[in-house]
Amino acid sequence: MELPAHNQKKVSTPPSTKAAEILNSELNVAVKNRDKKAVLELLEQGADVNSKVNSGWTPLQTAVQAGQEDLVRLLLDRGASLHARKDNGGTAFTEAGIVGNVEILQLLLERGSDINDHDINGFTAFMEAAWYGKEEALRFLYSRGAEVNLRRETSEEKAKLHKGGATALMDACRECHFSAVKILVQEMRADVNIRDNRDRNALIHALKKVSSKERYDSAVSIVHFLLEHGVDVKSKDECGKSALILAVEMESPELVAAFLEKDEIDIDDADEEGNTALMVAVEKGNCKIAKLLCEKGARTDRGNLLEVARRNRSLDMENLLREHRATFVPETPRAWEPNSKRWRAQLKKLDQMYRPMIGKLKTFPYIQQKIQDDIYLGLHGGTEVAVRITLSAEGNKEKEFLEECSHCEHLLKLFQSEKEKGCMYLCFPLWEKNLQEHLQDPEGQKDYKAALKMIFRALRELHSLKFAHQDLQPGNFVIDLAGKIYLADFGNTRRSIEGQEELINSDLEALGTLVLYVLTGGRKPLQQVGIKDLARNSPDYMEALDLVQSLSSRDERGLEGLSKHPYFWNNQSRFNFLKAIWNAIKDYRNRESIFQNPNVTRKTFPYPQWTKMIDKDILLVMENPRNAKQYKYKNYVTDLLRLMRNMDEHKDEGISNKIGDYAEYFLKVFPKLTIYVYNSLRQNPTWSRLADFQDPSL
Repeated sequence: MELPAHNQKKVSTPPSTKAAEILNSELNVAVKNRDKKAVLELLEQGADVNSKVNSGWTPLQTAVQAGQEDLVRLLLDRGASLHARKDNGGTAFTEAGIVGNVEILQLLLERGSDINDHDINGFTAFMEAAWYGKEEALRFLYSRGAEVNLRRETSEEKAKLHKGGATALMDACRECHFSAVKILVQEMRADVNIRDNRDRNALIHALKKVSSKERYDSAVSIVHFLLEHGVDVKSKDECGKSALILAVEMESPELVAAFLEKDEIDIDDADEEGNTALMVAVEKGNCKIAKLLCEKGARTDRGNLLEVARRNRSLDMENLLREHRATFVPETPRAWEPNSKRWRAQLKKLDQMYRPMIGKLKTFPYIQQKIQDDIYLGLHGGTEVAVRITLSAEGNKEKEFLEECSHCEHLLKLFQSEKEKGCMYLCFPLWEKNLQEHLQDPEGQKDYKAALKMIFRALRELHSLKFAHQDLQPGNFVIDLAGKIYLADFGNTRRSIEGQEELINSDLEALGTLVLYVLTGGRKPLQQVGIKDLARNSPDYMEALDLVQSLSSRDERGLEGLSKHPYFWNNQSRFNFLKAIWNAIKDYRNRESIFQNPNVTRKTFPYPQWTKMIDKDILLVMENPRNAKQYKYKNYVTDLLRLMRNMDEHKDEGISNKIGDYAEYFLKVFPKLTIYVYNSLRQNPTWSRLADFQDPSL
């Protein structure tokens, strides 16, 4: 029986696709219009609370942008997603940072937002608040745990283009929010000298975007404030422009004068186009700034200053320049080719550009000439070098240590050094790449064993100087054009090992991790690589595994002994070792006991049925020799060693034709044999001397 109409249960019918689009669009408009009643009605009609309109905006994000806390709360109660993202990856929470509404920020945090959530460009709510000068939002987010010195995270592709890496302080400086800058530095201890991925600090950001009188005044105040708080005035922008050059571009005599008071400032420093501060001032026709620079000793013989002044029809500028002995000396580029393949273009550019010389050194410490952190390209007396810049006191100490390394084959040597304005310029022979770059280079075959031999040798040399390294990471191993590896200490983390054996053990454990990193081709970051990442199908797997475990277990052999580990032996050496063991024990009546004593041999023989694993024809021939009596081989390790020795000493043409190289055959069939025999002997006091095998290749 059909129920009366008033008793029938209402079933809501989902709107059609077109109708849904209209409802969702109307919902977004209602939120924009802050019409709470319309929002409720549209949601009742089936509008999707998480629908998206242009550029991926959701109703919740629109409500946040409008600063409507009641609408935000309503949408959240109706299931709006906190974590929905716009096309740029922004969420309601990052949008709240832009708006600066503390009540909405607090509400979103209470509902589960992540304080350090960021969009695809790496902007967090804290950074957005700094960018837009939202001071109360900054204070609130800081009180809730926002990371003040967090650098902008971005994609790997963008990072390779040197994008990202900026901090909230840089954002506040760039947008000229002086009050926000003071809050960040004075109240939150923001670091004024962190650099972004283009090597720019907060000072450079403060000088980069000044387009109005109001912004100019704020930028000047920010720069003075940063100078008072110890900002590094030697930072450059992505075009190699110094703070002084940027101040000249701003046409700020006040800032130019302030920078010229700093001893660290090089008045003749030039950008990547070779333009000095004076050249920029002349080009802009700013006589006041040009006079300041000339009176402080700026060189007037670089660039065609007089011609530029004439072209600008500035007689005052021309007279000023002549008063300071302006001359023009044409430069003829030399036909010179660097030895380096990787750094060829940068070295040629460095050679041809104008740079103020530091003794015999020509260098340009900015991002396009950077080799790795704090290391730049240079030319010292025409020789290609890598330049590390330190404070003079630190540099003198470093120079003393480097002079001790002069006789070492695999420790990075000092080529020359120069001093200027409280800085030491340490010059090293130029390398092509570091270990990480070498391993990750898709071109060319990688000889991991040869690389590790040099790495072990380098660390042994450092330990012989009575120092532990304490920072054995891939960036501290550099490789020259010939493929030779050198150990450097760019972080100055080394420590004296006098009376501190623990430091040696720490180096060995770190070396074990580095061995894994090398053997896995640098595919994972050093901190994430583990034994599970070793390739089990590698012919050296067992030896590599044992070497890594030995390094991490405070093995009594130490670095010297482990440098002779079977991992470093080639196949023929391993085969020769196994044959030599039989020759050494063959006359010992109870020879099986060498490998059977449970108090000595900690692992059982891995091939208890080896006679079934070996080629049947080989076993048949060896058990029935032509000119000797028959011998029945048993499944003892000693019998396997005997067979290997006899086969090689009395070669059979048929066997040779069938299996080819004997060493390769046996080590492929019995890959665990070498390390088993080696460790069994090493752990047996009576026979340990036999494990001390001298591999000719080492």
